[in-house]
Amino acid sequence: MSMSPDEILRYVMAYLRSTGCSIIEKSPAHVTVKLSPEADKALTNRPYYWSYVERTGVPAETMSYTFVFDPAAYEQLQQNSTPAAANPDPNGLVARYFGAAPALPQLGPNRILREDVSFGSRRLQQIFAAAREGGRYVNLFEQAGPEQLDARRPVKYETWLGVCFKVEFVCDLKREELHFLGISMRTGQIQGDFGKLLAGKELSPQLAGNMHIPTAKLPLAAAAAQLEAYLLEEIRERDYQWSELARERLTEELAVIDLYYEDLLKEPDEAKRTAVQEQHSARRQEMSWQYEPKVQISAINCGLFHLR
Repeated sequence: MSMSPDEILRYVMAYLRSTGCSIIEKSPAHVTVKLSPEADKALTNRPYYWSYVERTGVPAETMSYTFVFDPAAYEQLQQNSTPAAANPDPNGLVARYFGAAPALPQLGPNRILREDVSFGSRRLQQIFAAAREGGRYVNLFEQAGPEQLDARRPVKYETWLGVCFKVEFVCDLKREELHFLGISMRTGQIQGDFGKLLAGKELSPQLAGNMHIPTAKLPLAAAAAQLEAYLLEEIRERDYQWSELARERLTEELAVIDLYYEDLLKEPDEAKRTAVQEQHSARRQEMSWQYEPKVQISAINCGLFHLR
């Protein structure tokens, strides 16, 4: 799997916007941004600074970056945007006699650091991790239309618990599935493909105007349990021939191991025979762990979605 510079740009921009960063400048090759406190905490590794800010209450100064996704195009853009008149030594006399003067680094709170962001780069991996951590639990509200904002009475939200489950069918082979399920905290209705219900809706972490959140009738723990039961029932109805074939392969592999150790286990020296027995047992356990069919279920992320 890989990502093009354009795909990386779109992903990074989505992360920067979702965390409230201020975009200073943008082109198809780069983006210059002043990080929000949330993004600064996730990306800059400054725990002592943020501990000081939170302890003293002083205004926070977040860092600014230029993330470059296409270095060649960015360099060309920089050259085209630099006017010739800005060169104080047009004839190159100073450089000829004294050499080219290195550019001075920008220091102070307004400095902008440059980083090239490509697939596999440390910074992109860090943004991936921050997005996964920040998106693990969400609380989002569907935004009201203009007619609702002008209405005389507020409208009630319907709160849904949405959970994205990963189901892994594992033996010596592996297959994964994602199931995004939702359950109404008011009626207990379960939506098998919750993503379709959310498609096209404008969601925000801020409560929309002229909207009201009623008390949920279904406890959160009970809602989660119902989603798990729904998913388990769906999984039970699958064809599990793959597990029978996996056990057959396991039986064959164990027979090969037993045949290999058959003569070795006849070792007359007790100490050596004990060592061989331990090795034989370990090989059987290792093969059983690899081939024994199992189904593993985990929740990747979840959230409360307040929908109109």
